[in-house]
Amino acid sequence: MEVSTATVARERRRFCEEGLGVALMPKKPGRPRRRVLDGRAEAHPIALSCSDPPEGRERWSMRLLADRMVELGHVDTVSHETVVRRTLKKTPSSHTSSASG
Repeated sequence: MEVSTATVARERRRFCEEGLGVALMPKKPGRPRRRVLDGRAEAHPIALSCSDPPEGRERWSMRLLADRMVELGHVDTVSHETVVRRTLKKTPSSHTSSASG
């Protein structure tokens, strides 16, 4: 895992200003991440990304997948970031483009 120089500088400053105990703690402890997609809902964008893309498209984009999830009624709203970072990133699939548009 790579860490940027900005992250190192930020954590160093945090250590110097607030001490070791604070520097070792997560920035927002006890704040659970809200899950937009549960396990069953996560299966839908994965299955969609493995299917044929919409007519006129070479492959699925993250935005197309997110929009289709809403169209099909799997979720009320979902961002393409959720589809990418929280769902498809967990899989070795390469059926979608790397661009988010």
